[in-house]
Amino acid sequence: MGQPQAPYFYRFKLGSAECTVVTDGQLPLGDPNAAFLNITKEEMARQLRDNFLPASNAVLEQNVLVVNTGDRVVLFDTGMGGDTLFGATTGKLVPALRAAGINPADVDAVVMSHAHIDHCGGLIGADGKPNFPNAQYFIGQGDFDYWTDDAKIPANSPARANFLAQARRNLLPVRDRLTFYRDGQEILPGVTALAAPGHTVSHSIFMVNAGNAQICYIGDLAHHPVLLLERPRTQFAFDTDPAQAAESRVRMLDMLAANRVPLLAYHFPWPGVGHVAKAGDGFRFLPSQMNLEGVGSL
Repeated sequence: MGQPQAPYFYRFKLGSAECTVVTDGQLPLGDPNAAFLNITKEEMARQLRDNFLPASNAVLEQNVLVVNTGDRVVLFDTGMGGDTLFGATTGKLVPALRAAGINPADVDAVVMSHAHIDHCGGLIGADGKPNFPNAQYFIGQGDFDYWTDDAKIPANSPARANFLAQARRNLLPVRDRLTFYRDGQEILPGVTALAAPGHTVSHSIFMVNAGNAQICYIGDLAHHPVLLLERPRTQFAFDTDPAQAAESRVRMLDMLAANRVPLLAYHFPWPGVGHVAKAGDGFRFLPSQMNLEGVGSL
């Protein structure tokens, strides 16, 4: 009794590539009424109740995608690192990678959807050295400039001090190895950045193609599979521009649903792989069946 859970990971094939989802641990936001805005308490309570979710604590996952094409190993986002802003359940990325048989030194590229603490926090280890010493790093320049500049972040931005400190701690030491991506740019073979701003100034999602297969890594396009899908113009407290974030969410989810593109959502229930489908004025998330008997295809 009292034994901790093992660092978890899940593998699947994407065409000619091998994908592994590794965890950085669960991220509890607490009272959902404080995080999800532009929605009545009654409507939020109904959505949570109808989906058998607790009303007192919105718990997010942190699903980190690793794509091994054979030529390179690409990691998408890096978790919280050693910061305990949301408690002690985060910061599991490096042990989870090792449990999955992935040496952080073998990662060739780290692609960040944006510069929030739970996406860039794992770049630099507790010893002050890069966790991925041989990697090239990719991020939007808007996010780098915004989240490392004290003058740009509004005083009322949630957890402002932590977000600023961790962006500086993790991004500035690797500044000379950062590549800034543009909307529509194929930043690596088979990896294309698509601008989806609002959550942050240059938040982006990524289409990943390998052989004849495709998946979209959606980062923080939607944090919650119910509260930000059923009514997708619901706003999120940590958005830099909540209205713009909602419009990006609707636009991109419309595209993914219409084209039946599978996705991996960073914060959806483990392992975050599935599809979105239209449901009235919103969407619903349909998780893909997991194959635990071998490395199945998406």
